Order: sequence, then structure tokens, then C-alpha cells
Amino acid sequence: MTEVRAMAREDIDAVSAVRVSGWRAAYAGIVPQPYLDAMDAEADAERRRGWFDAGNGRVDNLVASDGDEVTGWAALGPYRGEQDGGEVGELYAIYVRPDRIGRGDGRALMNAVRARAAERGFRRLRLWVLADNAPALRFYERAGFGPDGTDQIEMYDDVPLKELRYAADLD
Repeated sequence: MTEVRAMAREDIDAVSAVRVSGWRAAYAGIVPQPYLDAMDAEADAERRRGWFDAGNGRVDNLVASDGDEVTGWAALGPYRGEQDGGEVGELYAIYVRPDRIGRGDGRALMNAVRARAAERGFRRLRLWVLADNAPALRFYERAGFGPDGTDQIEMYDDVPLKELRYAADLD
């Protein structure tokens, strides 16, 4: 049974492993392979420990777990774009271990993200998703998100990739 809770420092290595394996699975064939190959879970964990120890209270990190095993991770906080009076939050990241996709971990994380965002007073939640990531687009649309007409280009190893901004009301 999947449970969602706040991330603890002891979860950092597992969260970094989920993030790196999640990137490699989700973005294979979209993001240049050398970029994905260069991702390092240990280096990610070291950076994450620094952020965690700094105590950034603006970001909520949630983990999905099955018993003692971390199976997914999500991070949310205030929207990083234009000023909105603090009413718009952003889902910065959500990843599930590739072998757990389709087992409800992502849905459990998304439900917890939406609940936490509402608790924080956000009335709307935004996220950025690669336009070519069809499985992610379907996941977000099933979760009530849709494109809001805004896009941007992000560079990955000098390769431009289009991202779409998706949004959902929390009311």
C-alpha cells in the first residue's frame, strides 16, 4: 500500500535514485542521451543534502513509500514565474521509480501535492512538462491539469526542447 509523507533526511539517497532513474526512463528518446548518462544519483544526493540542511521552508518535499521503501518523490512550492500575490503554486517535480509506474504511486503523490498546495493557500497549481513526453501529458491531464497556452524552450546539451505550462485550479 502506497503512503505519502514528508521527506526526511534519511530519504535523500533514495529520492536521488528515484529522480535519476525517473529522468532516464521518462526522457529517453527526448532529452539527449549524453545528458541522461551524465546524471549521477550520488552527486544529486549531495546537493539535495545541502538544500535539505539549509532548511528551505518554501519547498515541500513529499515521498511515496511502500513500507520502508521510497517509491516516488514530489516537490512543490510557490510559482517561480510572474508575481501572483502568492496564490499560485508550482509542482517542481514528480517522479516515480520506473518499476512502480502504473501502481498508483504517482496518483497518491499527486493527490498529496494538491492537498498540500491547498493547505498552503494556493488557489492554482502550475507545472512545466516537456511537450514530447506523451505519458506525462496524459498523467497530468488525468489529474485535472491542462495546457494554459504558455510555453518555453529549455536547453539540454545545446538541444532546444519545448516545455508546456500546465495548470489546475485547486478550488
